[in-house]
Amino acid sequence: MKIAILLYDEFTALDCIGPYELLSRLPDAQLHFVSKKAGPVRADTGFLQIVAERTLDELRDPDLLLVPGGPGSRAASEDPAILEWIRRAHASTRWTTSVCTGSEVLAAAGVLKGIEATTHWLFRDRLEGHGVRPSSERVVFQGKVVTAAGVSSGIDMALALAAREVNDDFAQALQLGVEYDPQPPFQAGSPTKAPAHVVELVRAAMRPETMSG
Repeated sequence: MKIAILLYDEFTALDCIGPYELLSRLPDAQLHFVSKKAGPVRADTGFLQIVAERTLDELRDPDLLLVPGGPGSRAASEDPAILEWIRRAHASTRWTTSVCTGSEVLAAAGVLKGIEATTHWLFRDRLEGHGVRPSSERVVFQGKVVTAAGVSSGIDMALALAAREVNDDFAQALQLGVEYDPQPPFQAGSPTKAPAHVVELVRAAMRPETMSG
């Protein structure tokens, strides 16, 4: 299975690395980080870089495509080369997926038009502007299109994909192997659970206008 994880400047690292850890363990997985240019691509913190060993033109027909989110997703969603590559790849994928605001890039490419999709809770309105039905679910399957909500939900999505590609036992073994057993110290992982003042702190820190890429 050829797996392509798209990189662009100011992607969010966990959007990529969480799914990578699990998807790379699928039988016969050939996982590649791809970008417009081969070489290191800077994540949103400014410190971490991941090397894209393939260009978009070098991998046009992945079986599984994953688009991460991050502050740079807005610029990526306006990049003709990226959008055309997504359209071409999506025509032959088994799975076309996104994490967090990566769904906006898929939406801009026309992949999500008229269907339900999820994204980070602060940015659901961006999907509506592309004719997408926003969902508050953590992972949404719509045929071969799969979207995950904010950052950490990419791990959940990868496990769900592993179950569909292989079986539930395999996916559960992956989960146990990486000891994915979330026991967070706070019940603040969703705007419906977090205290109102914490929700406002996050709104102020992650205003859409500050996340425009």
